[in-house]
Amino acid sequence: MRILIAGAGLAGLSCAKYLVDHGHIPIVLEARDVLGGKVAAWKDEDGDWYETGLHIFFGAYPNMLQLFKELGIEDRLQWKSHSMIFNQPSEPGTYSRFDFPDIPAPINGVSAILSNNDMLSWNEKILFGLGLVPAMLRGQPYVEKCDTKSWTDWLKEHNIPERVNDEVFIAMSKALNFIGPDEISSTVLLTALNRFLQEKNGSKMAFLDGAPPERLCQPIVDYIKERGGEVHINSPVRKINLNDDSTVKSFTIAKPDTKEKEDITADAYVSAMPVDLFKSLLPNQWKGLETFSKLKGLNGVPVINIHLWFDKKLTDIDHLLFSRSPLLSVYADMSIACKEYADPDKSMLELVFAPAKEWIAKSDEDIVEATMEELKKLFPSHFLGENTTKLRKYKVVKTPKSVYKAVPGCQELRPSQRSPIKNFFLAGDYTMQKYLASMEGAVLSGKLCAETIDKEYSKETNVTS
Repeated sequence: MRILIAGAGLAGLSCAKYLVDHGHIPIVLEARDVLGGKVAAWKDEDGDWYETGLHIFFGAYPNMLQLFKELGIEDRLQWKSHSMIFNQPSEPGTYSRFDFPDIPAPINGVSAILSNNDMLSWNEKILFGLGLVPAMLRGQPYVEKCDTKSWTDWLKEHNIPERVNDEVFIAMSKALNFIGPDEISSTVLLTALNRFLQEKNGSKMAFLDGAPPERLCQPIVDYIKERGGEVHINSPVRKINLNDDSTVKSFTIAKPDTKEKEDITADAYVSAMPVDLFKSLLPNQWKGLETFSKLKGLNGVPVINIHLWFDKKLTDIDHLLFSRSPLLSVYADMSIACKEYADPDKSMLELVFAPAKEWIAKSDEDIVEATMEELKKLFPSHFLGENTTKLRKYKVVKTPKSVYKAVPGCQELRPSQRSPIKNFFLAGDYTMQKYLASMEGAVLSGKLCAETIDKEYSKETNVTS
């Protein structure tokens, strides 16, 4: 089977990887000159990497971890201490930690929450714990039903004090979907909490030891090519061409470095493009189909990723940090957290600016200036007074439409990997799978897509023979 896949992000690459495992021939077409989609990265004029986002790998990512194992690159994940670390706005320059002891779940998670006395009172902890009981006992079906309300509404419904939001979940919701708890679906937070509390190492975090295109995506490409598949960059899909029965006839691509176009055919076709891009290419004949018309409600959320190189060390913390800033979501000193970016004398902070809706159209200079004002609160001893730390250079990466905005009601809009078109399939973190808009969700969607294709075409082959 020859299968064309539009998009070389994690969804498209994982789909191709599992298709070659099933004996098929995938041909991946990537519009840009870089692999990875939402995990893309580039080198600047000094040879320093800058990335689309600050990418964290969790213990609760079984499909991602299995992929690393199958590729033989597990050692590229740099696991950090099992903790969650928050800045303390009321005490600039200080941190509050949730440390998970090495005991079974959910006891380790309960212990981490109960042992932290900086952020929540005992009454707040008890009320929050009681609110989580239904989610833990009734599992994912209950979690899916909660998609009718925002996280803030869910907290109110369970009589959990608003301060729990202020202290913990504003930061977490921005980290998970780049929006606040008043907007985000409670399904997103409950899914994460379920995984974190029910799996011993669910909330344990790892950083990749270098840039994702080289350290993760390229090994997948090598794996695919060694088994007969193909991956082509600079090959944007411009049109999905149809047969008279509305099945796919071919993809039209723009040929690299020319204005010419080429139609490419296959036995089956996959869109692993972001949902917003796929909607722009949706053939008119398909727009009335329910699966595709529902996609109007799935829209990418704006995200800004910032890299700041300094002339001195700002911190010695080797971990992800929740800033609890009104402008910043999470950050890390990548000169410590990432092997390839290591620098013993100078810091490189990578920060996620969220929510970014009001800032995405502003200049890089304005964004960096606002970020530096927030950093003065996080690191007052470095930026106030004499002998201050100096900013050497910066890079700002804007993604106007990133992962789909997971507001209440989105779950029923998400399509399965099996589209209503006979020879056309879907992959991407917006498609239906339990890990939502995440790297794990993208990998799982690609895996499910490959399994669906193999199952259907294996049946056809058996019937024909």
